[in-house]
Parts: sequence; C-alpha cells; structure tokens
Amino acid sequence: MNTVLVGTQWGDEGKGKIIDILAKNFDYIVRYQGGNNAGHTVIVENQEFVFHLIPSGILYPGKMCCIGNGVVIDPEVFFEELTALKNKGIEFKNRLKVSLMAHVIFPYHRILDVLRETKRTNKIGTTGRGIGPCYSDKINRCGIRVVDLLNKDILKEKLLDNLKEKNEIFKKVYNHKGFSFDDIYSTYLSYGEKFREYACDVVSLLYDANKNRMPILFEGAQGTFLDIDFGTYPFVTSSNATSGGAPIGSGLALTKIDKIIGVAKAYTTRVGEGPFPTEFDKDFAQKIRGIGKEFGATTGRPRRCGWFDAVLVKTAVDINGINDLVITKLDVLDSLEKIKVCVGYEYKGKVFKTFPQDFEVLSNCQPVYKDFCGWQADTHKITKFSKLPKNAKNYLKIIEGLAGVRISLVSVGSKRKEMVKR
Repeated sequence: MNTVLVGTQWGDEGKGKIIDILAKNFDYIVRYQGGNNAGHTVIVENQEFVFHLIPSGILYPGKMCCIGNGVVIDPEVFFEELTALKNKGIEFKNRLKVSLMAHVIFPYHRILDVLRETKRTNKIGTTGRGIGPCYSDKINRCGIRVVDLLNKDILKEKLLDNLKEKNEIFKKVYNHKGFSFDDIYSTYLSYGEKFREYACDVVSLLYDANKNRMPILFEGAQGTFLDIDFGTYPFVTSSNATSGGAPIGSGLALTKIDKIIGVAKAYTTRVGEGPFPTEFDKDFAQKIRGIGKEFGATTGRPRRCGWFDAVLVKTAVDINGINDLVITKLDVLDSLEKIKVCVGYEYKGKVFKTFPQDFEVLSNCQPVYKDFCGWQADTHKITKFSKLPKNAKNYLKIIEGLAGVRISLVSVGSKRKEMVKR
C-alpha cells in the first residue's frame, strides 16, 4: 500500500520518528519536497540520527531510499550526511537514489536568501539555506539540476548564464561583490562526479516498484501550514508540503497512492515568524519547550509553543485527505493539571470554525478554548491505548472528534519503542 506521511501543523510534528517506525513495512521510502531547511530526528538504541535530505528509512537494511525531483539539494549537505551515516556504521551502497531532475542549491542561493531577509520589513524567518532562491530559479526556468552536474558543457553554459545576471543583482542591489565562475564550476563538477553513483531516473524506478507490488512510503518535510499554497502565506516554505506534493515531487501518479497519514503534535509549535493564535505566554512556553526539547533539528532555534489547535488540524485533514492521524509528544503534557484545545477563532465578534486565510484575522484573533482535565501521570512506558490514563484517552478522543479522523498511533517518547498502538 503506497502511503504518504504529512505534517498537519507548522512542521516539527515528529514525522521522523513515525517514518522510522513505518519504514520497516515498506520497500521504498521517498522524500518528495523541501531541502535541508528541515530535519528529522530519529533515536535508535540511544543513538541519535538527524536527517536533512536523506530519507530516514535508510536506517533499515535493504530498504531503497529515494530523493525525488521535488527536492532541492545542497550537495555539500548531502555528502556530509552520507559521511555521518558511514561514520555511524550505516551501509547504503546501491540503495540510495537521487532524481536526475532534482534542482541544486548553489552558494549564491544561500547568500541571496540571507540578503533578501535583511531588506524585508516583515521578516519571513528563513533558515538562510538557499531553499527559496533555488525554487525561484526553478520556476524562472534558470535552475541547474543534478543531471546538469554530470555534463561539464551544460553546467558551464548554465552557470555562466546565471552568474551574468546574478552578479549584477548582487553588486547593484545588495552591494555584494558577486561570485567567481571558476570556483563554483570546479567545485560543482566534482560534486557531479560524486553524484554519478546515486543519480538516476527515479520515476522509472518507482513505477517498476509499484508494478512489482513493492510498497512505497512518501515522506514530506515541514507541515501543511508551511505549504506554499495552503500555509500562512507569506510565512511559509517554498514547496508543497501537503500530500498533493507527493505525486508532483516524485513522478508517481496520484492514482497510485493508497493512503495518507497525518502527524500532529499533542500541542502546537512553529519555528520562525508568522501568526500563531494559540501561542503560550513566555513563561509557560519556556516550560513546555524545556520538557519537549523544542529546538529546531536544522537550526537549533527555539520553537514557539501553544495549545492544540483543532481548527488548524481539521483543515489539514481536509486538504490532505488524511485517513489516519498520529499524535506525538503526548508525554510532554503528562504533568499538566489543565489542558486547553482551540475550537475556533474570534475576531470582531465573529467566530471562525474553519481556518481563515485573512492575515489580519489570523494575526489578531482570539482563540476559543475548551478546557480539559490533565492526567498527571507518566505515559512514556505505556504501549497499549487501553492502559493510558482515563483523561489522556479522553483528550485523544476529543481530538479525534474535532479533527474528524481516527487516531491510530500515539507517541509517548523519542525512542522507537515508546509508542502506543491502537
């Protein structure tokens, strides 16, 4: 059964752990969008793995892992990740493939990302990894793809064209000296040689796998409300982080996807700028951030924290067509006496029960809460739903009712075994 796993909030929902748990039941694991501006943290037998580009299914021997055409790749980061895996004893020879059509991040993308942010009045909160500028080049039809790194003449032609335009922008708009063709060209030619081992026609690979009834798991980065179309624009990422991005970012047709699983944290977090209706006050945010270790896997930035937003998650369920929901970090709420759930947004006397796209409403609304009693008991060793404290089960059932979808798994810790199956 081909399955897509997506985040239902602003990313950081704990998808890495869930992908790691699900991956053992799939033959292929495919990353379909985003870049190294996101990360998945997986803990196996007290060893921590942080992934930015490589699918976390690589930890299972025999699994084929693919990076699809919808991903933008920073070669430096990609090969650093490979080295880190080798150093930890992970063998991936002949089971890691990169789409020839994936676009490549260059030094000018990273610098431009940072310089653009300095010019903005309303800061986006970019990670400065060059993701947005690389996607911009893709849409502007001047991007350079993995396949271009394998052909020295094509790379030379495209890079010269890019630098001719970009160096003018850097010098005249940003007072930056620009970039040397020779330096970038030689560096990326060497990356091209390294990519030869991994680059292939991922579309054909996936169609052959599907034809042979080999199940495929698609992993997205970020979350629904960082999606370029459906997120809290402009405080979003530059790709489609929703389930609709999976067929586009991999090449496997929409009709070949059988199931969509959503992941939601038992509360809400987001990194960077943008509206956040259920955000905690400073002191309580610091408390939950400490318990939940809420710091970005990629940047280390402290995550903003807030109560569970059912309006947000219900909208994500609808947009993605989610069949099953996974709740993570339930254990972080173990000590709380009272827990709130947002069921609507109030603005100028009107209560919104569905997610509004009006930036003014999102920025100034007041959340409408329902209060619930906490369970004040340790859940991290529980593996059966029936064994959860009564109030914890009630909290999960409330979320199910508001989201309109069944909860099938609940994570109560960072380790593989710390999972409640239903």
